[in-house]
Amino acid sequence: MDKAEWLEAFASILTAGAKSNVPMSKHTTWRIGGRADFMVMPATEEELSKLLKLLTAEKMPWLVIGNGSNVLVGDKGIRGTVIKMGENFSTTTWQGRQVIVGAGKMLPDLARQAAGNSLGGLEFAAGIPGSLGGALRMNAGAYGSCIGDYVSEIEVLEHNGEKRILKAADISFAYRDSSLLNMEAVVCRVTLDLLAGEVDKSLDEIARLQHLRNLNQPLEFPSCGSVFRNPPNDHAGRLIELANLRGLQIGGAAVSKKHGNFIINLGGARAKDVCELITEVIDKVYNYSGIRLVPEVRMVGEF
Repeated sequence: MDKAEWLEAFASILTAGAKSNVPMSKHTTWRIGGRADFMVMPATEEELSKLLKLLTAEKMPWLVIGNGSNVLVGDKGIRGTVIKMGENFSTTTWQGRQVIVGAGKMLPDLARQAAGNSLGGLEFAAGIPGSLGGALRMNAGAYGSCIGDYVSEIEVLEHNGEKRILKAADISFAYRDSSLLNMEAVVCRVTLDLLAGEVDKSLDEIARLQHLRNLNQPLEFPSCGSVFRNPPNDHAGRLIELANLRGLQIGGAAVSKKHGNFIINLGGARAKDVCELITEVIDKVYNYSGIRLVPEVRMVGEF
Protein backbone atom coordinates (compact mmCIF):
# COMPACT_ATOMS: atom_id res chain seq x y z
CA MET A 1 0.00 0.00 0.00
CA ASP A 2 1.13 3.55 -0.64
CA LYS A 3 0.93 6.37 1.89
CA ALA A 4 -2.62 7.42 1.00
CA GLU A 5 -3.85 3.83 1.18
CA TRP A 6 -2.25 3.34 4.57
CA LEU A 7 -3.85 6.52 5.92
CA GLU A 8 -7.21 5.33 4.64
CA ALA A 9 -6.72 1.91 6.22
CA PHE A 10 -5.78 3.45 9.57
CA ALA A 11 -8.80 5.77 9.45
CA SER A 12 -11.10 2.77 8.93
CA ILE A 13 -10.13 1.16 12.25
CA LEU A 14 -8.86 3.99 14.48
CA THR A 15 -10.95 6.80 15.91
CA ALA A 16 -8.07 9.25 15.58
CA GLY A 17 -6.72 7.82 12.32
CA ALA A 18 -2.97 8.27 11.83
CA LYS A 19 -0.41 11.00 11.29
CA SER A 20 2.36 10.68 8.74
CA ASN A 21 5.92 11.99 8.58
CA VAL A 22 5.92 12.63 12.34
CA PRO A 23 9.02 14.26 13.93
CA MET A 24 10.04 11.93 16.76
CA SER A 25 11.94 14.77 18.43
CA LYS A 26 8.51 15.90 19.67
CA HIS A 27 7.80 12.50 21.21
CA THR A 28 11.01 11.72 23.09
CA THR A 29 12.31 13.23 26.32
CA TRP A 30 15.71 13.77 24.67
CA ARG A 31 13.97 15.91 22.02
CA ILE A 32 16.02 14.08 19.39
CA GLY A 33 15.05 11.94 16.42
CA GLY A 34 14.07 11.92 12.76
CA ARG A 35 10.60 11.37 11.35
CA ALA A 36 8.41 8.29 11.63
CA ASP A 37 6.47 7.16 8.57
CA PHE A 38 3.27 6.93 10.64
CA MET A 39 2.13 7.44 14.23
CA VAL A 40 -1.10 6.10 15.69
CA MET A 41 -2.76 6.39 19.09
CA PRO A 42 -5.40 3.68 19.50
CA ALA A 43 -8.37 4.64 21.65
CA THR A 44 -9.27 1.16 22.91
CA GLU A 45 -7.93 -2.38 23.14
CA GLU A 46 -10.29 -3.33 20.32
CA GLU A 47 -8.74 -0.69 18.08
CA LEU A 48 -5.26 -1.80 19.08
CA SER A 49 -6.12 -5.42 18.26
CA LYS A 50 -7.40 -4.48 14.81
CA LEU A 51 -4.30 -2.35 14.25
CA LEU A 52 -1.91 -5.17 15.11
CA LYS A 53 -3.78 -7.57 12.83
CA LEU A 54 -3.52 -5.06 9.98
CA LEU A 55 0.18 -4.35 10.50
CA THR A 56 1.00 -8.04 10.76
CA ALA A 57 -1.03 -8.97 7.67
CA GLU A 58 0.65 -6.24 5.61
CA LYS A 59 4.09 -6.90 7.13
CA MET A 60 4.41 -3.29 8.28
CA PRO A 61 7.09 -2.90 11.00
CA TRP A 62 5.90 -1.27 14.22
CA LEU A 63 7.32 0.16 17.43
CA VAL A 64 5.57 0.95 20.70
CA ILE A 65 6.42 4.04 22.75
CA GLY A 66 4.97 5.76 25.78
CA ASN A 67 6.48 9.02 26.96
CA GLY A 68 9.62 8.44 24.89
CA SER A 69 12.08 8.30 27.77
CA ASN A 70 15.05 5.91 27.73
CA VAL A 71 15.00 5.85 23.93
CA LEU A 72 17.21 7.37 21.23
CA VAL A 73 15.63 7.67 17.78
CA GLY A 74 18.02 7.77 14.83
CA ASP A 75 18.40 10.93 12.76
CA LYS A 76 16.93 9.18 9.70
CA GLY A 77 13.77 8.35 11.58
CA ILE A 78 11.62 5.24 11.85
CA ARG A 79 10.33 3.18 8.97
CA GLY A 80 6.89 1.79 9.69
CA THR A 81 4.35 2.70 12.34
CA VAL A 82 4.90 4.07 15.83
CA ILE A 83 2.15 3.05 18.25
CA LYS A 84 1.92 5.60 21.04
CA MET A 85 0.29 4.42 24.27
CA GLY A 86 -1.01 7.48 26.07
CA GLU A 87 -4.03 8.74 27.98
CA ASN A 88 -6.39 6.25 26.35
CA PHE A 89 -4.51 3.52 28.20
CA SER A 90 -4.04 5.22 31.55
CA THR A 91 -7.10 4.21 33.58
CA THR A 92 -6.62 2.91 37.12
CA THR A 93 -8.82 0.68 39.28
CA TRP A 94 -7.99 0.31 42.97
CA GLN A 95 -8.89 -2.94 44.71
CA GLY A 96 -7.51 -3.12 48.23
CA ARG A 97 -3.72 -3.37 47.91
CA GLN A 98 -3.96 -4.07 44.19
CA VAL A 99 -4.17 -1.58 41.36
CA ILE A 100 -5.13 -2.46 37.79
CA VAL A 101 -3.61 0.19 35.56
CA GLY A 102 -3.22 0.91 31.87
CA ALA A 103 0.21 0.77 30.26
CA GLY A 104 0.05 4.43 29.24
CA LYS A 105 -0.12 5.66 32.82
CA MET A 106 2.76 7.93 33.76
CA LEU A 107 4.80 6.61 36.69
CA PRO A 108 4.86 9.89 38.69
CA ASP A 109 1.05 10.08 38.56
CA LEU A 110 0.71 6.44 39.57
CA ALA A 111 3.13 6.78 42.48
CA ARG A 112 1.31 9.79 43.88
CA GLN A 113 -2.11 8.20 43.44
CA ALA A 114 -0.87 5.09 45.24
CA ALA A 115 0.36 7.24 48.12
CA GLY A 116 -3.02 8.96 48.27
CA ASN A 117 -4.67 5.55 48.54
CA SER A 118 -2.44 4.61 51.52
CA LEU A 119 -0.35 2.23 49.43
CA GLY A 120 3.42 2.14 49.37
CA GLY A 121 6.20 0.67 47.27
CA LEU A 122 6.10 3.02 44.29
CA GLU A 123 7.63 6.08 45.92
CA PHE A 124 10.86 5.45 43.97
CA ALA A 125 8.93 5.84 40.68
CA ALA A 126 7.66 9.36 41.33
CA GLY A 127 10.67 10.90 39.56
CA ILE A 128 10.89 8.53 36.59
CA PRO A 129 9.51 10.36 33.51
CA GLY A 130 8.16 7.28 31.77
CA SER A 131 4.96 5.34 31.28
CA LEU A 132 4.19 2.04 32.97
CA GLY A 133 4.41 -0.10 29.83
CA GLY A 134 7.90 1.03 28.94
CA ALA A 135 8.98 0.83 32.57
CA LEU A 136 7.94 -2.82 32.71
CA ARG A 137 9.85 -3.77 29.57
CA MET A 138 13.11 -2.44 30.97
CA ASN A 139 12.23 -3.10 34.63
CA ALA A 140 12.77 0.56 35.47
CA GLY A 141 13.89 1.36 38.97
CA ALA A 142 15.67 3.72 41.30
CA TYR A 143 17.02 3.80 44.85
CA GLY A 144 17.15 0.01 45.09
CA SER A 145 13.59 -0.71 43.92
CA CYS A 146 12.23 -1.90 40.55
CA ILE A 147 8.75 -1.92 39.05
CA GLY A 148 8.99 -5.65 38.40
CA ASP A 149 8.99 -6.26 42.17
CA TYR A 150 5.28 -5.42 42.29
CA VAL A 151 3.88 -7.16 39.20
CA SER A 152 1.05 -9.66 39.70
CA GLU A 153 -0.02 -10.08 36.09
CA ILE A 154 0.22 -8.34 32.74
CA GLU A 155 -2.28 -8.28 29.90
CA VAL A 156 -0.73 -8.06 26.45
CA LEU A 157 -1.96 -8.10 22.87
CA GLU A 158 0.26 -10.25 20.69
CA HIS A 159 1.30 -9.31 17.14
CA ASN A 160 -1.77 -11.14 15.78
CA GLY A 161 -4.08 -9.05 17.97
CA GLU A 162 -4.87 -11.89 20.38
CA LYS A 163 -5.04 -11.19 24.11
CA ARG A 164 -2.71 -13.04 26.49
CA ILE A 165 -2.44 -12.91 30.27
CA LEU A 166 1.04 -13.27 31.77
CA LYS A 167 1.40 -14.10 35.45
CA ALA A 168 4.43 -12.81 37.36
CA ALA A 169 5.96 -16.30 37.19
CA ASP A 170 5.79 -16.15 33.37
CA ILE A 171 8.03 -13.07 33.24
CA SER A 172 11.75 -12.83 33.93
CA PHE A 173 12.75 -9.52 35.49
CA ALA A 174 16.41 -8.54 35.84
CA TYR A 175 18.37 -5.34 36.33
CA ARG A 176 17.08 -2.95 33.64
CA ASP A 177 15.84 -5.91 31.64
CA SER A 178 12.91 -8.28 31.27
CA SER A 179 11.68 -11.06 29.02
CA LEU A 180 9.02 -8.60 27.77
CA LEU A 181 11.70 -6.93 25.62
CA ASN A 182 11.85 -9.96 23.36
CA MET A 183 8.09 -10.35 22.93
CA GLU A 184 6.25 -9.17 19.82
CA ALA A 185 3.41 -7.89 21.93
CA VAL A 186 1.98 -4.68 23.35
CA VAL A 187 1.47 -4.31 27.09
CA CYS A 188 -2.06 -3.04 27.67
CA ARG A 189 -2.88 -3.45 31.35
CA VAL A 190 -0.97 -4.37 34.50
CA THR A 191 -2.00 -5.57 37.94
CA LEU A 192 0.37 -4.48 40.71
CA ASP A 193 0.44 -5.78 44.28
CA LEU A 194 1.47 -2.86 46.48
CA LEU A 195 2.32 -2.49 50.16
CA ALA A 196 0.16 -1.20 52.97
CA GLY A 197 1.25 2.35 53.61
CA GLU A 198 0.44 5.70 55.14
CA VAL A 199 -0.38 8.73 53.06
CA ASP A 200 1.87 11.21 54.87
CA LYS A 201 4.85 8.86 55.04
CA SER A 202 4.64 8.01 51.35
CA LEU A 203 4.26 11.63 50.31
CA ASP A 204 7.19 12.63 52.53
CA GLU A 205 9.33 9.91 50.92
CA ILE A 206 8.33 11.08 47.45
CA ALA A 207 9.28 14.64 48.39
CA ARG A 208 12.62 13.47 49.82
CA LEU A 209 13.54 11.53 46.69
CA GLN A 210 12.45 14.39 44.43
CA HIS A 211 14.67 16.75 46.41
CA LEU A 212 17.60 14.41 45.82
CA ARG A 213 16.85 14.34 42.09
CA ASN A 214 16.66 18.12 41.93
CA LEU A 215 20.05 18.34 43.63
CA ASN A 216 21.81 15.64 41.64
CA GLN A 217 20.20 15.41 38.20
CA PRO A 218 20.17 17.94 35.32
CA LEU A 219 16.38 18.15 35.12
CA GLU A 220 16.58 21.52 33.37
CA PHE A 221 17.86 19.89 30.15
CA PRO A 222 16.26 17.30 27.86
CA SER A 223 17.69 13.83 28.51
CA CYS A 224 16.68 10.18 28.46
CA GLY A 225 17.46 9.64 32.13
CA SER A 226 20.41 7.40 32.97
CA VAL A 227 22.32 6.38 29.84
CA PHE A 228 24.39 3.49 31.22
CA ARG A 229 23.64 0.51 33.43
CA ASN A 230 25.43 0.50 36.74
CA PRO A 231 28.22 -2.12 36.82
CA PRO A 232 28.03 -4.68 39.66
CA ASN A 233 28.76 -3.02 43.00
CA ASP A 234 29.49 0.34 41.39
CA HIS A 235 27.82 3.31 39.71
CA ALA A 236 28.28 4.36 36.10
CA GLY A 237 28.07 8.03 37.05
CA ARG A 238 30.91 7.66 39.57
CA LEU A 239 33.19 6.01 37.00
CA ILE A 240 32.41 8.66 34.38
CA GLU A 241 33.17 11.43 36.84
CA LEU A 242 36.41 9.77 38.01
CA ALA A 243 37.48 9.61 34.34
CA ASN A 244 37.02 13.40 34.29
CA LEU A 245 34.33 13.29 31.60
CA ARG A 246 31.77 15.69 33.03
CA GLY A 247 31.14 18.41 30.47
CA LEU A 248 32.52 16.36 27.58
CA GLN A 249 30.64 17.58 24.50
CA ILE A 250 30.07 16.49 20.92
CA GLY A 251 27.81 18.72 18.86
CA GLY A 252 24.76 19.62 20.90
CA ALA A 253 25.13 16.66 23.28
CA ALA A 254 27.14 16.76 26.49
CA VAL A 255 27.85 14.70 29.58
CA SER A 256 26.12 16.57 32.38
CA LYS A 257 28.36 18.45 34.77
CA LYS A 258 25.82 17.65 37.47
CA HIS A 259 25.60 13.86 37.02
CA GLY A 260 27.97 11.76 34.94
CA ASN A 261 25.35 9.22 33.85
CA PHE A 262 23.23 11.83 32.08
CA ILE A 263 23.84 12.95 28.52
CA ILE A 264 21.92 16.15 27.93
CA ASN A 265 20.67 17.96 24.86
CA LEU A 266 22.12 21.47 25.06
CA GLY A 267 20.09 22.44 22.00
CA GLY A 268 19.97 20.99 18.52
CA ALA A 269 21.67 17.73 19.47
CA ARG A 270 21.46 14.92 16.93
CA ALA A 271 21.35 11.18 17.50
CA LYS A 272 24.77 11.04 15.80
CA ASP A 273 26.18 13.36 18.48
CA VAL A 274 24.80 11.19 21.26
CA CYS A 275 26.06 7.95 19.71
CA GLU A 276 29.56 9.34 19.29
CA LEU A 277 29.53 10.66 22.84
CA ILE A 278 28.35 7.30 24.23
CA THR A 279 31.18 5.55 22.39
CA GLU A 280 33.76 8.01 23.65
CA VAL A 281 32.54 7.70 27.25
CA ILE A 282 32.67 3.89 27.06
CA ASP A 283 36.23 3.96 25.67
CA LYS A 284 37.55 6.53 28.13
CA VAL A 285 35.98 4.86 31.17
CA TYR A 286 37.40 1.52 30.05
CA ASN A 287 40.86 3.01 29.59
CA TYR A 288 40.63 4.58 33.05
CA SER A 289 39.07 1.75 35.04
CA GLY A 290 39.09 -1.44 32.98
CA ILE A 291 35.27 -1.51 33.23
CA ARG A 292 33.26 -1.38 30.02
CA LEU A 293 29.97 0.44 30.52
CA VAL A 294 26.82 -0.91 28.89
CA PRO A 295 24.12 1.50 27.64
CA GLU A 296 20.63 0.96 29.01
CA VAL A 297 19.06 3.40 26.53
CA ARG A 298 17.24 1.77 23.61
CA MET A 299 18.37 2.86 20.15
CA VAL A 300 15.63 2.62 17.53
CA GLY A 301 15.12 3.65 13.94
CA GLU A 302 17.69 4.44 11.28
CA PHE A 303 20.97 6.12 12.17
